[in-house]
Amino acid sequence: MLDPVEPSFQLVGRRALVTGASRGIGEALAHGLARFGADVAVTSRDPARLERVVARITGEGRQAVPLAVDMRDPPAIAGCVTAAAGALGGLDILVNNAGTEEVRPSLDVDEALWDRILDTNLKGAFFAAQAAARAMAGRGGAILNVASLTSEVGVPTAVPYGSSKAGLVGMTRALASEWAPLGIRVNAIGPGYFRTQLTEVFYQDERWAAAMLAKIPAGRFGDLRDLVGAAVFLCSDAARYVTGQVLYVDGGYLASI
Repeated sequence: MLDPVEPSFQLVGRRALVTGASRGIGEALAHGLARFGADVAVTSRDPARLERVVARITGEGRQAVPLAVDMRDPPAIAGCVTAAAGALGGLDILVNNAGTEEVRPSLDVDEALWDRILDTNLKGAFFAAQAAARAMAGRGGAILNVASLTSEVGVPTAVPYGSSKAGLVGMTRALASEWAPLGIRVNAIGPGYFRTQLTEVFYQDERWAAAMLAKIPAGRFGDLRDLVGAAVFLCSDAARYVTGQVLYVDGGYLASI
């Protein structure tokens, strides 16, 4: 008979990097990882905006390292990952959260908008993952990409964003297959409808908000705390045999359409 195994959700001793962590989902995930024991490096284009996040992490008794990076600049991304690993003494977890969005009818999308969104959300995520995998070489680790419902469903006026997030799912699966022999797991979470500064423009439309709420079986929009458990699970040893997966945290939305 096999000995029973108690999976560990604890992250004590783990070193994590969370991109786009100055607010919203990134801030919630950075704080959540710290609460479960990880030391965390956090990024933003403006490091002054990370002061609140750093205070929350250190308030949990964990080390916090604020770093400035533009996710459209691959050399800067590589330098940021190297700096995070150096400051923390290594790197075990990467959370690719940094992203941007702009609502615009598809016939009005120009090359500059397309490049800004795809370069930040997809290209930047890839080069962060690449740099993290190099830092994790020989020890293994966990990479968590933040996808979206738009990875699975089409949303009018959000074509560049949806394209970037659908690409992120493809990237997650491909990297998981390639890096599994290195001991690096690559998964994603797909938040449903969460009200953040990035998505606030949608919620300003009361008719839209009511229509979306009616489609969510759980009967409410997501709370940022709802994402922490999924992220901690996928970054912890409890998910040591889970890779290449997308866990949608959406109150049942996708299951019901």
